[in-house]
This record gives sequence, structure tokens and C-alpha cells, in this order.
Amino acid sequence: MIKVLAQGKTIICKRKANLRQVLLQNEVNPHNGNATIINCRGIGTCGTCAVLIEGEVSEVNWRDKARRSLPPHDPTRNLRLACQTQVLGDVKVTKFNGFWGQGTDIVWNSREL
Repeated sequence: MIKVLAQGKTIICKRKANLRQVLLQNEVNPHNGNATIINCRGIGTCGTCAVLIEGEVSEVNWRDKARRSLPPHDPTRNLRLACQTQVLGDVKVTKFNGFWGQGTDIVWNSREL
């Protein structure tokens, strides 16, 4: 089984599990503020579940790439949309501030991988 470290929790999931679903099923919210209520529910259009991921995950798909190429996201920043990411190995997830998670201040993370 694979470990996902997020918000101080160690979550066990299956290979190729959707990261957004894994987080939500384990009471770790990939959204900030009102984005918890107002989001695309995983289809990759809103960009509010953007997180920094360290570890083995799926390649960036076209939805993730397209949404993060639009403001307020910066396509040069190493964020991913949790809803468009499959977990392939152990990962550490960090969430930043801002409605879309586009800020630079850490909201939550985990210290070890």
C-alpha cells in the first residue's frame, strides 16, 4: 500500500488512487475557505485543489496543465491539481494559502516522507 502524508496525517491508499478523493475521504481538505463549497467537484476546471506534491504521481494531464496556465496560477510553479492526480507511490502533500491554493504561505503540510 501507498502512504500519503498530508496535514500531519499518514493516509494509506491504493496505487492509482485519485489524490483529491483520498484526501477528502480522510478529512483532509484540499480547498481553502469558500473553495470548500464552490469548486468543480473534481473535473479539473476550477483549480482550487492545487497542491505541491513530492513523490511519485501520474504525469500532468491536459486539464491540469490548461487550468494551471490561467491566472491566478503560474504555470512555472510546481503545483498540481489534486483532482487530476493519481498517486503512484509514497507522497507528501503541501497546501498553500489563497482561494486557489496559489499563495506562498503554507496552510498545511507534513514534515516527513
